Amino acid sequence: MKRIIATATFIFLIGFSQSSFKTPPSQLDQLFDRYSAAYYALNPLAATAQGFNQYNDQLEIKISEAYVTKSRNLNQRYLDSLSGINKKELSAAEKLSVEILTYKLQAENDWFNNSLMYYTPVNQFVFSFPTQFATLGSGAGYIPFNTELDYRNFMSRMKQFQPWVDQAIANMQEGIRVKNTTPRAAMLKVPVQLKPFFDGPDSGNVFFKPLEKLPANLDTATATTLKKEYAAAIETYLKPAYKKLHDYIVTVYIPKARETSGLLDNHNGKKEYAAWLKYHTTTNITAETIFTVGLNEVARIKKEMDSLKNVIGFKGDLKSFFDYVKTDPKFFPFKTEDEILDRFRSFEKRMEPQLSRLFNMKPKAKFEVRAIEKFRAAGANAQYMKASRDGKRPGIFYEAVYEPAKYNYSTMEGLFIHEAIPGHHYQVSIQQEAAIPEFRMTYGTTAFGEGWALYAESLGTELGMYTDPYQYLGRLNNEIERAVRLVVDAGIHAKGWSREKAISYILENQPVSEAQAEQRIERYMVIPGQAVSYKVGEIKILELRAKAKQQLGEKFDIRSFHDEVLKDGSLPLLLLERKIDNWIEHQKATK
Repeated sequence: MKRIIATATFIFLIGFSQSSFKTPPSQLDQLFDRYSAAYYALNPLAATAQGFNQYNDQLEIKISEAYVTKSRNLNQRYLDSLSGINKKELSAAEKLSVEILTYKLQAENDWFNNSLMYYTPVNQFVFSFPTQFATLGSGAGYIPFNTELDYRNFMSRMKQFQPWVDQAIANMQEGIRVKNTTPRAAMLKVPVQLKPFFDGPDSGNVFFKPLEKLPANLDTATATTLKKEYAAAIETYLKPAYKKLHDYIVTVYIPKARETSGLLDNHNGKKEYAAWLKYHTTTNITAETIFTVGLNEVARIKKEMDSLKNVIGFKGDLKSFFDYVKTDPKFFPFKTEDEILDRFRSFEKRMEPQLSRLFNMKPKAKFEVRAIEKFRAAGANAQYMKASRDGKRPGIFYEAVYEPAKYNYSTMEGLFIHEAIPGHHYQVSIQQEAAIPEFRMTYGTTAFGEGWALYAESLGTELGMYTDPYQYLGRLNNEIERAVRLVVDAGIHAKGWSREKAISYILENQPVSEAQAEQRIERYMVIPGQAVSYKVGEIKILELRAKAKQQLGEKFDIRSFHDEVLKDGSLPLLLLERKIDNWIEHQKATK
């Protein structure tokens, strides 16, 4: 792939003759490689994340019209090429690759055509680009800081961050004009996140962290010069850009941002929500169906919670039980951040004997457990960062630890299973290590990835976890959180629920604090549809497992089923269902 990217310009000059394409594997592979090369050239950060360093000094501005136009044109060019392929001549693996790329390109163009995130490029959630860029600049992400060139490359990206900010402000200003804004309640969290990037001592600014550990092979003179120039770049480019964005949000945007919580108050909000749901769930599910399924799932899980309460012997109703779990000192045993992280680290060894009973395939990549950096902890949830392909950076399970003494232990096992093993770490690493085309190694859909991670939580008992009934309650709490999301996400964006009504619904149905409920609702307010895909994906995987077990009977092997779900990487749910149906038929025909 490195050779292919280096010769991408030459390949594009050669072109692609649709009329002469007979679909032999060599030409199909070339098509996929040309696409990947062109995609990385247009998306330098994605290239860096995958270890292709040709574009490490470049920064794309995804929210610009120029980027959207180039991306849309690139996608359409390859959609035209893919439409000329005779699928009858392809192997099953090749056909799947064609179907995945076709879906990916169409979904991206739908994203562009519906202007998703164009008018609202900044919010308080951890995925907001100003926060992401700071994570990269801190050295905690995938940006390399191993050589002098790495530092100078990021200095170049610092300079390009300024036009990103200018474009973000222009887009938000246009959003104000067309009445498409981010809720004020969520945006009020942003200034406090941005301020440390331009105000206060350098020791507290994460962009200076790479200077604390310069490459060891630099001589004194080079190190001194590099440190001076790098610090000057932060002062010249980053601090003014972050201050400009901060001041615009405080003085202009927040006063004009909408006071309502959902998309209905935005221009074309109903259409936008439907587009978000399709993008994240990879289905045509409607908001009404989301809402109804959510209500049913909440009722089912609460019934199981009530049964567990009775087994434990708690006297009182479910709300009192929730209050007990939220407040009793026994659920807050930690004094330090390290104690929390060490508890998480102990889970892998505990599960190890049972993993082979459920999985044939296991990733080679290692992983670590870390606390989310303080500068991005506000508004952040637990998350997984995938390992680098070269094995130098492990997969990382990040947890948000605000005050260790106030950290409730009851959800820890389910959370680890979801984010690490056998959840995201297994799924993402197996995909990245698979013998599949380059574009498929990095392709992901929320419904598949998060659906798998939530499904993985259901395997906890089989993995020897949840022996503590309160940890099983934590697993149910994780599940009901995803079910509640269906109700509040559709409630906010399709039924006009207020922020306060949605927060109240969470508090009525989950043992969480008001601060946690507030944080979650504000996430759903700014990223519509994303949170519902977890449950949609889990339900589909459970449905496919039940179908396979029912139709195969004694031939059903849970390890083979998990292999089949994971081995081809992330898939739109429509393609996953078709693939599992074909696998079932093949298993039936096998003696």
